[in-house]
Amino acid sequence: MASATQNRRRAIATAAGLSAAALVLAGCTAGGGETSGGSSLTIGTTEQITALDPAGSYDNGSFAVMNQVYPFLLNTPYGSPDVEPDIAESAEFTSDTQYTVKLKEGLKFANGNELTSSDVKFTFDRQVAIADENGPSSLLYNLDSVETPDDLTVVFNLISPNDQIFPQILSSPVGPIVDEDVFSADSLTADDDIVEGNAFAGQYTITTYNFNELVSYKKNPDYQGLLGEAKTDTVNVKYYTDASNLKLDVQEGNIDVAHRTLSATDIEDLRGNDNVKVVDGPGGEIRYLVFNFNTMPFGATTAEADPAKALAVRQAIADLIDRDAISEDVYKGTFTPLYSYVPEGLTGANESLKGLYGDGNGAPDPDKAAERLAAAGVSTPLDISIQYVAERYGPSSSDEYAIIKDNLESSGLFTVNLQSTEWVQYSKDRVADLYPAYQLGWFPDYSDADNYLTPFFLTKNFLSNHYDNQEVNDLVLEQAVTADPAAREALIGEIQDKVAADLSTIPYMQGAQVAVVGKDVSGAEDTLDASFKFRYAALSKG
Repeated sequence: MASATQNRRRAIATAAGLSAAALVLAGCTAGGGETSGGSSLTIGTTEQITALDPAGSYDNGSFAVMNQVYPFLLNTPYGSPDVEPDIAESAEFTSDTQYTVKLKEGLKFANGNELTSSDVKFTFDRQVAIADENGPSSLLYNLDSVETPDDLTVVFNLISPNDQIFPQILSSPVGPIVDEDVFSADSLTADDDIVEGNAFAGQYTITTYNFNELVSYKKNPDYQGLLGEAKTDTVNVKYYTDASNLKLDVQEGNIDVAHRTLSATDIEDLRGNDNVKVVDGPGGEIRYLVFNFNTMPFGATTAEADPAKALAVRQAIADLIDRDAISEDVYKGTFTPLYSYVPEGLTGANESLKGLYGDGNGAPDPDKAAERLAAAGVSTPLDISIQYVAERYGPSSSDEYAIIKDNLESSGLFTVNLQSTEWVQYSKDRVADLYPAYQLGWFPDYSDADNYLTPFFLTKNFLSNHYDNQEVNDLVLEQAVTADPAAREALIGEIQDKVAADLSTIPYMQGAQVAVVGKDVSGAEDTLDASFKFRYAALSKG
């Protein structure tokens, strides 16, 4: 039943519909500039959108759109990883288990609906209710309930006291605030319905939406958040399936910005092009191999289920991966070897994997791998299927996994069936237990070690790979509510050591952010920052 607040607010304005002419970028000469409607930019990417509904996606391609169009209670200002009130007037702990947010007055969605505490409660209640396998609801592990004493006040009741992470979680992919008059309370809302409902209150609204082909944005004059007015009136984002075409268009001036993902070779080549600028940002992206504990060789649901043999298989693969070869031969040093679950540079990072696997110094060791398999009674060569997704993580993924395949097969211990699938199907298949082992990448939601632990290693985790270690689960929860910095850092290290012994995943590469922009484009340095949110509103041309 609709609340009194809801009944007062039903004033949905007419949204721009979808058009077959959307692929024609009207007014964009050399990628952008001034049009009859004001300033314009064109951005290109090989990223893919899974869904516009924040409850139905937990990936960088989808979150890139959400960062432009949805409001957050807390957000990160340009150039900083630290959260501040966005559409909130204030946000603070009012007890050790209560986090209270006061909204700004007069907030509205672009369709004219009021944005009140009722929408905020609805947003987080539906995340928990839907709990989509590809969504970010696992981040709300410490949320007990949400109360709304009045239209401007939201009280988050937390399960465990002294949560050190909750403010950052409100700025993460689980945090976009949605319109309760447009979104469903208990199921995902279709992209077209969201666009038609004009259910946006961020710096931009969406005027044209062609799934994974083109999204056109228009500056939202009524945005009242932390980030201020967008510098460019309209932004067109083109989605590429071939990174070589993305490179060609940015170097020829057909687009203004290329952001995620060009190959390392293309980036190296573009650094020598006087018509573009290559802008580098802080690191934080990681690449890792995921094991499905049910369907991998000797996994729990296989005919030959054997936990000891399954562990030996994971350990042997960890012994064989040549990180240096991937870093230098494929990524030309733009990605560097990673031996921990928390990347280098964040508090608590260690190199727990380095001493345990390979030669103990970071290099592969086929003899050690053979000894592990023989001791566990695993016959070799062992067949294993590994899935990767080329267009999601860039064209170099094919070369990356060709090296991993060679690492495994040249040892004589494995025969690898290597397959690639497009991202939208991949995101469905991996949570349906179709892939025994598969590639994923991670681009952080916030700059804290917790974001490399909570989504992956709680019993109910984003990977849905059936990894379940209750001790690890409890330690992850404990570190999130440990106020003493030294004690928390020790817990983070202990978690990494325990997961390194289990090998739910094998992280192997860490990389930086890179964007390629036209020489007359400014603002990329401001938004390619430690918040890891690439926000189009900071960009301008001319």
